[in-house]
Amino acid sequence: MPPPETVDDASLGLALSGGGAFGAAHVGVLQVLAERGIRPGIAVGTSSGALVAAAYAAGVEPDAIERAARAFRWRHIARWSGTPRWGLLDTAAVTDAVRAALGTDPLIENLPRRFAAYATDLRTRRGVILDHGRLSVALRSSIAVPGLLPPVRRGSLLLADGGMVDNVPASAARALGASRIIVVRLHAKWENVRMMRTVTRTADLIADPSVVLIQPEMQHMAQWTMSDVPRLILEGRRAAETALDAAALRERSAER
Repeated sequence: MPPPETVDDASLGLALSGGGAFGAAHVGVLQVLAERGIRPGIAVGTSSGALVAAAYAAGVEPDAIERAARAFRWRHIARWSGTPRWGLLDTAAVTDAVRAALGTDPLIENLPRRFAAYATDLRTRRGVILDHGRLSVALRSSIAVPGLLPPVRRGSLLLADGGMVDNVPASAARALGASRIIVVRLHAKWENVRMMRTVTRTADLIADPSVVLIQPEMQHMAQWTMSDVPRLILEGRRAAETALDAAALRERSAER
């Protein structure tokens, strides 16, 4: 039976947080959304979330994204740098990976769906929404962990991992026109007091009726190796089904 909805919802945003290999959980979320006919017309992300959001925005089917996630190795996006001034690794491989996956390195504004990668300007310590220009440049900016991956210069900006400012870029989806947002926060029970800013923002998201918050649980799973990718995908599916069922129940209760 085909999904009940086959047209993108231009007012619905999808915001995917970063988290290294934990980003594989986003794949399970995308699969559940597709099965339920939920098609956000806007996709944003930071770090590994930006990689998955870009694939979705480019029109890659969830099953193909899963195959890519299972086959992914860090060398696909980063190689040892011959001149490690800004980082030990070089992200030029991202451009090759984008071309291999999509056949070209497209302009973001030409993607089938609205997309933005979220990055941090190291000069001002402010978040930057990258919603135009070459896709590979935006992705290289959003994944650039300081000290490990080099920042990307774009005009007067020096761009690095968006998670330093906000690892849950719901504001970027709003900026692109979303009035409702599905937010996927890669959650870990071991988060401590240093994460209080993220915890406070998460509470705000929970209280926002225009947000459906999906929180896959990462406990006991590897963040920097790909060994747990199959489990992470399944956990993304579980968390998405739980959150969407709860949201549907709230909607039915509100209608009574």
